[in-house]
Amino acid sequence: MELNALTAPLTVHEIEWRVQSQTKDGQKIIVVPYITNRCVMQRFDDQFGWAGWQNEIKEIDGGFLCTITAILPGGEIVRKTDGASRTSVEPVKGGISDAMKRCAVQFGLGRALYDFPKVLIETTDKYIPNWATPLLDKMVEKINAGGTVRDVVVLKPEHAKPTAKAA
Repeated sequence: MELNALTAPLTVHEIEWRVQSQTKDGQKIIVVPYITNRCVMQRFDDQFGWAGWQNEIKEIDGGFLCTITAILPGGEIVRKTDGASRTSVEPVKGGISDAMKRCAVQFGLGRALYDFPKVLIETTDKYIPNWATPLLDKMVEKINAGGTVRDVVVLKPEHAKPTAKAA
């Protein structure tokens, strides 16, 4: 069975970015792409219908296991399980979401994110600057179109298109 809704490229609206770390010299941040749990649920709804799949969360020592069960069109039932630790921010909600996202990868959803390049953004701030967001979106669109992207991408302010100044 084709899992087209799950394995289709993730759009710029589905991918979010977070700061993973700052370089030792403090001149760049390293950012990584991720999808939200809402994206996982929507893609599973699109693939199987809202009644054609379910998730089950079990708390384990230090984290959570998520089992996703899906019913294929022929009636075959498929189950996948994966887990995640509690997160430092919102330990329960974050751990459950991470477990579900990791489990969804086993169905093919978001697997391509592991092949994304390492992305550095030239900034001394600890957050993603506004000018970088359109560049990240453009990179995602290029990847989705089959374009070649370097293994390491460094985004700089001068790469951003200047905005029109108010008169």
